[in-house]
Amino acid sequence: MAKTTSATKIIAAATGLDVRSDPDVATFRKSFEIAQMIYDARSAAGLTQTQLADLIGTQQPVISQLENADYEGHSLSMLERIAEALKLKVELRLVPEDAQPV
Repeated sequence: MAKTTSATKIIAAATGLDVRSDPDVATFRKSFEIAQMIYDARSAAGLTQTQLADLIGTQQPVISQLENADYEGHSLSMLERIAEALKLKVELRLVPEDAQPV
């Protein structure tokens, strides 16, 4: 079986939890979602962590850290640098607290 690097799949396999909807992981959801979004965008572009790091003027360990679901230091400026390198854009929304995650 091929090794997966998808945080969603790893967590689901290890715990049986759906991290996108389980209330017990709600406090970690944003960090996880950002990490997964960066990983997915980089993978879709066919880039390694090192290649993306080179494009945005940083080093591979920084990209690895940004793709870590436990990392909570994401910055808007770094997300914009990544988006620009991948020919994407960052969109932010403010929604009511009781809105269900998409």
